[in-house]
Amino acid sequence: MVKLNTLLLAATTLCSTLVNSQPVPPKSKTSLQFVTPQNEKRYYDYDHGSIGAPIRGVNIGGWLVLEPYITPSLFETFRTNQYNDDGIPVDEYHYCQQLGYDEAQTRLQKHWSTFYTESDFSDIAQKGFNLVRIPIGYWAFDTLSDDPYVTGQQEAYLDQAIQWASKYGLKVWVDLHGAAGSQNGFDNSGLRDQVDMLNDDNLQVTLKVIKYLLKKYSQDEFLETVIGVELINEPLGPSMDVNKLKSDYLKPAYDYLRNEIQGNQDIIIHDAFEPFNFWDDFLNVQDGDYGVLLDHHHYQVFSSGELEMNIEQRIQTACSWGYGALGEAHWTVTGEFSGAMTDCAKWLNGVGIGARYDGSFQKAGVGSYYIGSCANNEDITTWSQDRKVNTRKYLEAQLDAFEMRGGWIIWCYKAETSLEWSVSNLIDNGLFPQPLTDRQYPGQCASN
Repeated sequence: MVKLNTLLLAATTLCSTLVNSQPVPPKSKTSLQFVTPQNEKRYYDYDHGSIGAPIRGVNIGGWLVLEPYITPSLFETFRTNQYNDDGIPVDEYHYCQQLGYDEAQTRLQKHWSTFYTESDFSDIAQKGFNLVRIPIGYWAFDTLSDDPYVTGQQEAYLDQAIQWASKYGLKVWVDLHGAAGSQNGFDNSGLRDQVDMLNDDNLQVTLKVIKYLLKKYSQDEFLETVIGVELINEPLGPSMDVNKLKSDYLKPAYDYLRNEIQGNQDIIIHDAFEPFNFWDDFLNVQDGDYGVLLDHHHYQVFSSGELEMNIEQRIQTACSWGYGALGEAHWTVTGEFSGAMTDCAKWLNGVGIGARYDGSFQKAGVGSYYIGSCANNEDITTWSQDRKVNTRKYLEAQLDAFEMRGGWIIWCYKAETSLEWSVSNLIDNGLFPQPLTDRQYPGQCASN
């Protein structure tokens, strides 16, 4: 890891010569990087804040793509005993498989119709957020021959959400959150414990879906509200051939958008868990490519070492993330982060896996050790004053860090039972700034 003083020196040097995705010579008077009366309403410049502020958004998690820890009630109905998670489906794939198509469709339609409604989007806007990132899986649009997923219905809910966002002045990222075969083996991809996105058959299905999304949401009727399409969420770079990901998926998607349909939409590429500056030479303006944004996701709860850090170390790490993005060649936004400082939320690490924090984590022969108790973790009345203060400090430091560049989108707006992962609950308990620019602990990154 780069030492913090090195990052500070780099940040100082870059203050007046910051490397941003500046416009290349315009390809035409309607190109994305040349503002004219003809295109100014659909142009979005992440470096210069086309909405007069950094991105300050929330993720609409656990809705059109199931995640057991966000909506445990959907999965608890499968429970067979109180001692372990035997029989509980581990992801949306197995949820649908165990129920059968018709029953899964009935339950999911109820979930899609009730978990997020228009009032949520109104509340999000009233709380000062300016963007929502909406995950959706490939199976909403197309499926493999043996997929058990419910399909063909999520798109209507997505379009309704875009209409609500437009009504309340919110921008939208459409985020392809799950690829055929899974891009990361996480339950949030739809299918846990395998990483087979780049298998040729799987890749063709995912390419077909992303081309559909790019074509649809690059139409004029959407460009006022949809200011980005994320090509794929969290591809697990260390477990796949990143060069093939670039050449066989990301570049073809970009070429389709710019050259085949000549769309002006911004596209978003997740960093694939690679280090800062890894993507600088890919789809950059020096090569004539434009409208590309890099999405970083930052958490401090998915290793025992991170869980053991004190608040000063957490703040220092958060601030280093902000400084680390300053010299990257693309626009950048932190598309996921949270206020969580434990991994205690039930099923956060997956059904049947446990938590590192209390030593119950077990996966593929890897265990954990006790750091602290997870008892009553979701009951704010049991939280110490120090924990409340530290949560607020940690969140404020992250907001300050991520606003050094294009902004942030916190994960996620609400969860059924988890306090740490529910922004609405954090706000209700005074742990997240309201207004969003309020700081009880200002200048934390200036001193780190």
